[in-house]
Amino acid sequence: MRAAAASALPFAAAAQAPRARVLRFMPQAALAVLDPIFNPTTIVTTHGFCIFDTLYACDAQLRPRPQMAEGHAVSADGLTWTIRLREGLRFHDGEPVRATDCIASLQRWAVRDSFGQVLARAVAEWQAPEDRTLVIRLHRPFPALPDALAKPASSPAFIMPARIAATPPDRPIGIDGMVGSGPWRFLPGEFVQGSRAAYARNDAYVPREEAAEAAAGGKRVHFERLELLWIPDGGTAAAALQTGEIDWIEYPLPDLVPVLQRDRGIRTQIYDPNGFLGFLRFNHLHPPFDDVGVRRAVRDAMVQSDYMAAVALPGDWQDCHAVFPCGLPGVTEFAPAPRGEAAMERARAALRAAGYRGETVVLANPSDFPAVTQQGRVTADLMRRLGVNIDLVESDWATTIARRANRGTPAQGGWNLHNTNFPAAAIANPAVSPIIRGHGERAWFGWPTDPASEAAVEAWIGATDAATQGRAMAALQDAAWASVPFAPTGLFRLRTAFRADLSGVLQGPNPFLWNLRRG
Repeated sequence: MRAAAASALPFAAAAQAPRARVLRFMPQAALAVLDPIFNPTTIVTTHGFCIFDTLYACDAQLRPRPQMAEGHAVSADGLTWTIRLREGLRFHDGEPVRATDCIASLQRWAVRDSFGQVLARAVAEWQAPEDRTLVIRLHRPFPALPDALAKPASSPAFIMPARIAATPPDRPIGIDGMVGSGPWRFLPGEFVQGSRAAYARNDAYVPREEAAEAAAGGKRVHFERLELLWIPDGGTAAAALQTGEIDWIEYPLPDLVPVLQRDRGIRTQIYDPNGFLGFLRFNHLHPPFDDVGVRRAVRDAMVQSDYMAAVALPGDWQDCHAVFPCGLPGVTEFAPAPRGEAAMERARAALRAAGYRGETVVLANPSDFPAVTQQGRVTADLMRRLGVNIDLVESDWATTIARRANRGTPAQGGWNLHNTNFPAAAIANPAVSPIIRGHGERAWFGWPTDPASEAAVEAWIGATDAATQGRAMAALQDAAWASVPFAPTGLFRLRTAFRADLSGVLQGPNPFLWNLRRG
């Protein structure tokens, strides 16, 4: 059955090129939106890294390294950063990459990204004194500037031509705007929304000399063609990997991983050693989760092992009662409240105290994203046991994230609850994490307002020494644990699976589709 299903994969005639020259990759979700600044999900970021490049990039230890940049100089007072671009950078249309392109790209990115918003408030002026020189003049020192420009996930600061970056930030760039300077060229004529995307090697790309490491270093492409193929059924995807019809599955279903590991033609490895933090996001705009007492009580009734057992193999997850990924520097792990019937009753009492009287509560959940889907179903079961009239609204990932952006009431197409996860690198510290922010309408979906958290974020970013930064980090975690912008469901490590003859698979918060060879 699986072999028969696999034969019906969405390959176009062009996909019949010799296997040695084509890399076929099955991502974690369908690619429905193309603009990685407008839509910061992992699948769109993966697509973005193929086409676009960044001025700086993070290595495996999340340290920023020059990428498009040759290097930089900082004035003695810390208020002027001068970044020099590498020679030979060209966009796919043949035009050279200029400092004016970088300025336009960073300005658009900074409107939508939380780290970019903080940076933009510190910028007094963007300047391009010559084509390869970008000057950023600041109101105040901003030591974390390279970290901002190297943001590795959830809306990296991708550079695109100024004419494309002029697209209003609230409007997604369309198919004709997929012109970057990255290692792959997008093939717009072969794009089928939600099904497949194709790319050709950018033969004009000049990689850095350093070895590839996560998003940093030399992005060397050894295939002529790349295809991203979405296969909704996990069993069909696994069968296609076993028969060699695809080369790599980003997230195989956990219960199929042992089967794949027994196949000598397939290898598995930990996707990202830093792991992923799962969490339940509350919508702070509407009852009953606009009440902090309800949010705290629900968090303290959640059993992380229930969530983790649904998405990861034994030994690949751990409890993580924290607002940052456990195990990273400076992270506070809070003592969990006792679970059990007493915790359930506290949550029921908190709901009653908040005035909840059986109104419908909408849980928006993707039906086609296994690492999220199962967690949402665990939440739905918990809510029913708490006496909540839960409406589990399941749809494909693209529809779910569109609904997630709706600030209206649930009756107006909005939502109350949403499970998801972030790679640790995307939420590793106060600067990069969008889910820790409490700046109301400008906050990440759920829109929490928490002045104490915001003050601590600003203090962390502006700190000029480690001791000050450490105090700000501790204060932020205390404030966020009290205000509950989200409830963690655990830290887990996913396994990725690929053909045994595919070498050079990099680890990190995204799949990096370079450095790969066959044989």
